[in-house]
Amino acid sequence: MSGAPEPDRLLEGLDPEQREVAAAPLGPMVVLAGAGTGKTRAITHRIAYGVASGAYPPDRVLAVTFTARAAGEMRTRLRGLGVRGVQARTFHAAALRQLQFFWPQAVGGPPPNVVAHKAPAVAEAAGRLRLRLDRPALRDVAAEIEWAKVSMLTSQTYAARARSLRRSVADLDPTAMARLLEAYHEVCSERHVIDFEDVLLLTVGMLDEHPQIAATIHDQYRHFVVDEYQDVNPLQQQLLELWRGRREDVCVVGDPAQSIYSFTGASADHLLGFSRLHPDARRVRLVRNYRSSPQIVHLANLVLSSADGRRDTSADLVAQSDDGPPPVLTSYPDDEAEAAGVAESIRALLDGGQEPSQVAVLYRTNSQSEVLESALARAGIPYLVRGGERFFSRGEVRNAIVLLRAAVRSDDGSQPLGESVRHVLSGAGWAPRPPEGSGAVRERWESLQALALLADSLVEQTPGARTSDLVAELDRRAAEQHAPTVQGITLASLHAAKGLEWDAVFLVGASEGLLPITLADTPERVEEERRLLYVGLTRARRRLEVSWAGARSPGARSSRSVSRFLASASGVLGAGAQSSRPARGRRERGRRTPAPPRTCRSCGAILTSAAERKIGRCDDCPATYDEATFAALREWRRDVAAQTSVPAYVVFTDATLIAIAEHEPADRDALAQISGVGERKLELYGEAVLGILSATPPTTR
Repeated sequence: MSGAPEPDRLLEGLDPEQREVAAAPLGPMVVLAGAGTGKTRAITHRIAYGVASGAYPPDRVLAVTFTARAAGEMRTRLRGLGVRGVQARTFHAAALRQLQFFWPQAVGGPPPNVVAHKAPAVAEAAGRLRLRLDRPALRDVAAEIEWAKVSMLTSQTYAARARSLRRSVADLDPTAMARLLEAYHEVCSERHVIDFEDVLLLTVGMLDEHPQIAATIHDQYRHFVVDEYQDVNPLQQQLLELWRGRREDVCVVGDPAQSIYSFTGASADHLLGFSRLHPDARRVRLVRNYRSSPQIVHLANLVLSSADGRRDTSADLVAQSDDGPPPVLTSYPDDEAEAAGVAESIRALLDGGQEPSQVAVLYRTNSQSEVLESALARAGIPYLVRGGERFFSRGEVRNAIVLLRAAVRSDDGSQPLGESVRHVLSGAGWAPRPPEGSGAVRERWESLQALALLADSLVEQTPGARTSDLVAELDRRAAEQHAPTVQGITLASLHAAKGLEWDAVFLVGASEGLLPITLADTPERVEEERRLLYVGLTRARRRLEVSWAGARSPGARSSRSVSRFLASASGVLGAGAQSSRPARGRRERGRRTPAPPRTCRSCGAILTSAAERKIGRCDDCPATYDEATFAALREWRRDVAAQTSVPAYVVFTDATLIAIAEHEPADRDALAQISGVGERKLELYGEAVLGILSATPPTTR
């Protein structure tokens, strides 16, 4: 055979640092990989090189990461390199597989069920202690239980640790939270269920207490790769130590500058201290950024380095891409004006040919998305909220896969795969041209279009592929939750955006109080907020627009200032063309008159939140709507959401439904005046809503 041996061919096309990672498949290694530096490429080539060179068989490798999407991407890349059999899983998936397999041997009987959500058990535990917790408090308590477990704290040790860290949850003191933690454990035990943290805890206990099971694991897995190692928490680190035993073949990859999950118990200390635990470890730093333009990379470096003058500049990213437009900083008078300005810029991008799937709007907190969703809907821009319904759970996707399975028998290969698949998908509602505008109909089309494009991609990789190959690929992706790309711009929090990238990124809310958020009350927490902004900036490939608003609502006093993190970057940020544009409805000439504050219809107090202003009363005041009407509206919304395969809030938010029930509009004009309805939703749902209002008999007033 001519040419270089296959192992050497695997090293071709890697940069010097990536090659150093890949060419040393044995022994301990720590890879400090900056954003966009090709870390997944480096570690998958390392595994592939190890297999091709005979250093280890693939089924002896365990590669762990933190999301099913990342694990699926790793398996896909390994298959592309000709490697099959490597176990690439999340910590939880790997642990659950082992726990279920060894449970009969370690404990006996069937293993407990894993609950997807803690809230029901938390609510029951709180009820036993006569604690009244609303839905936000239940979520906070569930998050605190997760933190306690991954920090390996019990109900006996929690209170002292929580006091030392000044943790406060749902107005519960540490002693009360410790009692709630114990009650939650009792509820789960009685139901014979466990949560996701218990999966790790029980696996740790099983390996620690049963040497024969640990020996089986040590014999099975002899080489380890851990991605995103800066996100490891103490419990995951303990599990990793039990998995590897005394073996030194472990490669960890991470970036201290992207350590943003301390609230979950994660710490970059494990990454930074790896060489102390493994003195012979090889250390490689990846700094060549292939994702972003030099202008974006320069801004990201400035934001990170301005923390103090002592930061190690050897960690600065070095751009490898072509020049792009300078990042832009735009100021707006208020949040609504900011959302409208961002929607206008995105509309211009899409009209210029930009693919919607390559545009994202990022924000610090999920509550910021509502005003953005309204502005995008008014502009007719399709969007997806990251963290919503999973792709393979959508009704149109499930139906399409059923049709594709049925078409396998009739596919004799006489037609190209893309053509035959589109013919099948037409039976599920696909058409060559997308429907006008946005909304549920457009979202369904985008889901089906993603399946059609996946068929085209499969043919590029495997010429001659047929429908059966596509169905097998979809089954694999569904198991791994590795969804194909859907055409719509992405709305995501900065935390949810980590690990993703887009051609154009709009980062909103870059003001004091949001970045850093007000809750960041220590120097350590402020610096984590800086890293969070850094993560957001480095999601952009070519275009980056950062914006902030002086006030929360139109007419309010401008009390905000631009984020301190951008102070050192003023020289590289261009001013947005819309920075002085007034908000909609404001006077453009002369002295602006602030709009009068809106007051509660029940008690007369000034309304402070957008939800309160939408319904016209304080959250604490009793509802003034007819309960039967509100119940009928919610039941209708649930049915519409199920029929169109969208989350219920996409139809109408709770605040909008309450406002409709309280105002009881009698015609379309009156319904259109309610915040959250809008022209598009009036057209889609107006007749049905007015019909419900006229048909529901009042029960209370």
